[in-house]
Amino acid sequence: MSPIVPEPIEEYAESHTTPPTELLSALAAETQETLPSPQMLTGRVEGRLLELLVFGLGARRVLELGTYSGYSSLSMAAGLPDGGHIDTCEVDERHAEEARRYIAQSPYADRITLHLGPALETIKRLEGEFDFVFIDADKENYGAYYEAVLPRLTPRGLVALDNTLWSGRVLDDADDSAGTLAIRELNDRIAADPRVVAVQLTIRDGVTLIRRAG
Repeated sequence: MSPIVPEPIEEYAESHTTPPTELLSALAAETQETLPSPQMLTGRVEGRLLELLVFGLGARRVLELGTYSGYSSLSMAAGLPDGGHIDTCEVDERHAEEARRYIAQSPYADRITLHLGPALETIKRLEGEFDFVFIDADKENYGAYYEAVLPRLTPRGLVALDNTLWSGRVLDDADDSAGTLAIRELNDRIAADPRVVAVQLTIRDGVTLIRRAG
């Protein structure tokens, strides 16, 4: 993944962001050492952003699509109020196994339920609305995830879409890979969607925040 923001600025931002807990640091180290595609790890800056969004919203019900090794789940759990809960969806058993181990060691084990299987099927099984949704799963299905969760937001709920700048590949017209095409199409759809208000942020690999209009 090519950096969107120059590396010295990224390092400066990290150094001025509250450090992760020892557990999250251990999780990050194991992810880097043992799992494929360690660049998928949420990391210090984005993890704190997610925690603060959940905290600021007072979100009691959170949905996550794409658990990976559990860093983002644990980050968001730290921002939950008493009685808050996260449903997180993961399709890869190896990723889920690592996430489960670290969730079990955390103070938030009773606040996180990991659902193994296709996220769209899990969304259909879950009832009710969500205060915050974090989407960081397979890019080809981003459009389907967006349409599935948008009607399920509470009136003041937010959706956060990760990787929406896709290492700058959204600007490369010669890149016709499935992931790039899916993200580019969804970015354009969101920008023109009268149902929502959105902002695209140049944090890490691009994060788009969305609320329903009106």
